[in-house]
Amino acid sequence: MARFNWRGLVLIIPLIALLATPLAAQDLASFEERTSTHVLDNGWTFVIVNRSVAPVFSYATFADVGGAQEVPGITGLAHMFEHMAFKGTPNIGTTDYQAEKVALAELEDAYHAYQIARTAVSPDQDQVAALLAAFEDKQEEAAQYVVANEFDEALSRQGGTGLNAFTNSDATGYFFSLPSNRFELFAFLESERFLHPVFREFYKERDVVQEERRLRTESNPIGRMIEQFLATAYVAHPYKQPVVGYMSDLQSFTATDAQQFFDDYYGPSNLTTVIVGDVTAEEVLPTIEQYFGRIPARSKPEALRTVEPPQIAEKILIMEDPSQPVYIEGYHKPAATDADQPVWDAIDDILSGGRASRLYRSLVEEKKIAAQVGSFASFPGSKYPTMWIAFAIPSKDIGNEQVQAAIREEIERLKTELVSEDELERFKTKARAGLIRGLRDNQGMAFQLVQFQTWHGDWREAFRYIDRIDQVTAEDIQRVVNETLVPSNRTVGMINTVQAEQPEADAEEGA
Repeated sequence: MARFNWRGLVLIIPLIALLATPLAAQDLASFEERTSTHVLDNGWTFVIVNRSVAPVFSYATFADVGGAQEVPGITGLAHMFEHMAFKGTPNIGTTDYQAEKVALAELEDAYHAYQIARTAVSPDQDQVAALLAAFEDKQEEAAQYVVANEFDEALSRQGGTGLNAFTNSDATGYFFSLPSNRFELFAFLESERFLHPVFREFYKERDVVQEERRLRTESNPIGRMIEQFLATAYVAHPYKQPVVGYMSDLQSFTATDAQQFFDDYYGPSNLTTVIVGDVTAEEVLPTIEQYFGRIPARSKPEALRTVEPPQIAEKILIMEDPSQPVYIEGYHKPAATDADQPVWDAIDDILSGGRASRLYRSLVEEKKIAAQVGSFASFPGSKYPTMWIAFAIPSKDIGNEQVQAAIREEIERLKTELVSEDELERFKTKARAGLIRGLRDNQGMAFQLVQFQTWHGDWREAFRYIDRIDQVTAEDIQRVVNETLVPSNRTVGMINTVQAEQPEADAEEGA
């Protein structure tokens, strides 16, 4: 089953979009009456929202770990564990766990032996081939115990829908929906996979992730350019690393590494779950305590230590490729939890929020030099100091230099001219309207609240954010742009189109 993963440009979801829920249609006080927060003794936080529209509920669990928690050698492991979380446990996904456990241990020993031989300074190729064959034999032995997709099917048989997950630079999320009378099934399955996941089919799934990287990065010009762009923009912070991982890491990390990663980052104190639907805290808390409370407490992981140093010089990346041209420029900015984030949301909306935005009108409609243009307030993540970026896909026969000049012209306008009251009010009206008409389902609400609870420590910040938006002024926008969108803080990435290399012509007949 394909998993939902946010990568590249689709990773960038401004907080305004994340707030597009029916929350603003009601005041915070009335919402609090139907919402309760509970922290289990082991540290797992639950937020329960009673929303009795239909006899169903949805949930979202956030593990406060993503690509930013990875170190060289294990990049891609957060995403890899997301895949493994669907492989089952000692009670799910196996015909005989005791026999499988022995087979998996032998498989891991065989892989380690092969890995040591493969990565030796002067590998003995005959030995490497023999150890690879032995590993593959052990892989087949372990596979005989696997009951494929049992976790997924246990849910679908009971009316479960929307089973999926995602990994990004900041977090890993898991979610699905069930009828309310199947709440105990949810509690068992969700707690079971975070109590004792079994890393069965690990190396087979690792091959799947490698193919995913080939498809989305190595065979995709924009994917390749974005990876190089981030590696250029960041010198220290792990935001420079691809969430999918580097290929050499995907070919080397082990099930042992995955177990250590799970032990480090999947303790209950690092997990938050929001449940929304036809449930009440009084009804479900005993079940939550019964199942989730059985997971042993572990210390919360240490905070990320590395802070990206201030950029002091403009950086320019030019990638020549036989594909269409692409232009990106980005500027370092504070995390999305910063007090000025609503200002960045206003900048985004004024520059690229639809057909009335400045970049669209200028580059697409008036000058006709871009087929697509936009900007994003938080790339590649939101939790740590990140970047604001603008991008454009030039029109046919238009070079990157022309779209670059047009984008910078609009940035300079923001620096020297206050945005109009009409533009500012249009942004605020759209934000309020989005809160009312946006995601009207349980799952959408669960997503919003779990993110605010995880990163702000309080789901109520989802309500307070609209008040912060109302306080944004034209002077705020001018101040932020002048402070941040400066050449020494800028990284440019572009694809310049070159002619594809032609295969050598066949020799003429008779030559």
